[in-house]
Amino acid sequence: MNKTMVGAVLTKPEVIEIRELPVNCPGNGEILLGIEAATTCGTDVKVFRRGGHPKMLVAPAPFGHEMAGYVAAVGPGVKNFREGDSIVVANSAPCLVCTYCQQGRENLCEDLHYLNGAFAEFIVVPRRFVEHNTHHIPKGLSFEKAALTEPLGCVLHGVKACSLDELADIYKPEIIVFGAGPIGLMFVAVLSIRGLSVTLADPNPERLLIGEGLGAARTVCIERGGGQASLLRSKTRDGGGADVAIDATGVVEVWSDAVASIRPGGLVNFFGGCAPGSKMILDTSEIHYKELTIKGAYHHRPETIKFALNLLAEGKFPSNMLLSGERPIEETEEALRSMMRKETLKVVIKPKLSRV
Repeated sequence: MNKTMVGAVLTKPEVIEIRELPVNCPGNGEILLGIEAATTCGTDVKVFRRGGHPKMLVAPAPFGHEMAGYVAAVGPGVKNFREGDSIVVANSAPCLVCTYCQQGRENLCEDLHYLNGAFAEFIVVPRRFVEHNTHHIPKGLSFEKAALTEPLGCVLHGVKACSLDELADIYKPEIIVFGAGPIGLMFVAVLSIRGLSVTLADPNPERLLIGEGLGAARTVCIERGGGQASLLRSKTRDGGGADVAIDATGVVEVWSDAVASIRPGGLVNFFGGCAPGSKMILDTSEIHYKELTIKGAYHHRPETIKFALNLLAEGKFPSNMLLSGERPIEETEEALRSMMRKETLKVVIKPKLSRV
């Protein structure tokens, strides 16, 4: 095995260095993952712009978190994986013993560990990840599509947070998804697969066309900067607003529009994370007298990671429409900048690997 590898390191806001890094041997209970595909995402863009993440990453640090590949080596004590196995590794691992984990809310684990460094040739997968959030890739599922497991797992958690499965059994809720980036488009695809009516709102006409292809019942081209709630309410069945609004932008003005676009008794899911310190104004009487439900939804859980991988393997999820080509590790920064320019959705970073 080579003793060094190529990897992308985030050093400060909007600066990525391609470095020669050591390839470490896996320790007790650990796996060395040979990365075959790592996909970029909106969170990567935010972290790239801001130079870090309050929970996941402090620069300088290896970058990237959506990954799939093969087991290059196993450490002592690993029982469920062998060299050569094709696997997906989620980017977090809960403790499974704290109060939140016992409640089935592992995404809020008091000791949630994160894993970064997917934009590289290899990564050592710590024992907790191996035991709690690493999965064999089903036969026939490509590495590129399998790498979508993590973001899709997040979206499935967001759908669960809205209780949309339960609502769908009672009636067909009218849903507005704000944002036609990768996550917003994933919401559209997942909800349309469930037979739900989704309106996709975004300023980018080309992205809206993709949303139509993924199953959006209607699309609305909105302006940036907020103030679009009246327009969106007018597009609902009786002009009274949607039953559910999901924000997938992480923009405060859009959060305000999401609240203002729903009908009495409606629900808002603030899925897109805003910058730390962001604040918004809420009309308390509106929330009270309209009996609105305001929810946040963060990250994924082991259950939704498994569900996402199975959904991808079934072939019902339109993965190809979200993947906008491939680039080598050396072009990681340009891949992110292409996302910032709205030229791509998700880019597959492909290392040049030599199997051991």
